[in-house]
Formats: sequence, structure tokens, C-alpha cells
Amino acid sequence: FKAPVPPPPKHFAVGDKVTHDIYGLGRVIGIEDGIAALVDFGSAQMRILSPYAKMTKL
Repeated sequence: FKAPVPPPPKHFAVGDKVTHDIYGLGRVIGIEDGIAALVDFGSAQMRILSPYAKMTKL
């Protein structure tokens, strides 16, 4: 019996281009270590909380 291994946490850096399932394309403009990422989506700036389930790096 093996316990399921959780996926590694996602790491983002200032300047990374990202896509979000709800907000679309954006660019990371700030990081709160392990807590959240501030992302500029053009029409709005959003604070996306870790574990960033709906956001991926491009």
C-alpha cells in the first residue's frame, strides 16, 4: 500500500506569464512567499492564493 503523493507546490516569480481558468492571461507582479501571487490580468489585478489550483505558468 502506497499513500498518494501530493503534486509539488507551484512556484511563480515576478514577471512570469500565467493563465488562470477564470481570469485568463496575466503576468505576476508580486509574490507573497508560499501564500499568494499578485497577478495583473489587464482589466484587473488579483491576489491568487496558494496552491494556485487554477493557475499555470506559460
